[in-house]
Amino acid sequence: MRRRPIEDIYRWLTEEGVRRFNDIISEIVRYEIPPGVLAKIRVIMVDGSFLDIYWSPTGKYSLHYERRHIDGKLYRHDNAPHSQYSYVRTFPKHYHNGSEDKVVESYLPNEPIKAVEEFLKTIREMVKSKHEA
Repeated sequence: MRRRPIEDIYRWLTEEGVRRFNDIISEIVRYEIPPGVLAKIRVIMVDGSFLDIYWSPTGKYSLHYERRHIDGKLYRHDNAPHSQYSYVRTFPKHYHNGSEDKVVESYLPNEPIKAVEEFLKTIREMVKSKHEA
């Protein structure tokens, strides 16, 4: 039986990602619903911000980086086909760049682990610049 993408992401985060991003990752938390079935991963950063990762077996995803409690900002790559974003060239893929209302193209890779890795690189720049200020 094929593993779910979210399980592959969790395994990568705990085995490889935590080493590659140890300068920004403080903790990785599993959310299981029902118990034993991974529904979401929360990656907590050293500055208290966090990345919530959802990735369904059908390919629906949301990578939501939450900073509203720090600087009022949020960043989210997802592929929910909301018709109000049909103007975005990469629709249904889109990126909430700083707020729910500022929506632009998303060029995140389609492969789950590569997508998380790329977003963590972006997050690193935000955490490092704010954390070192």
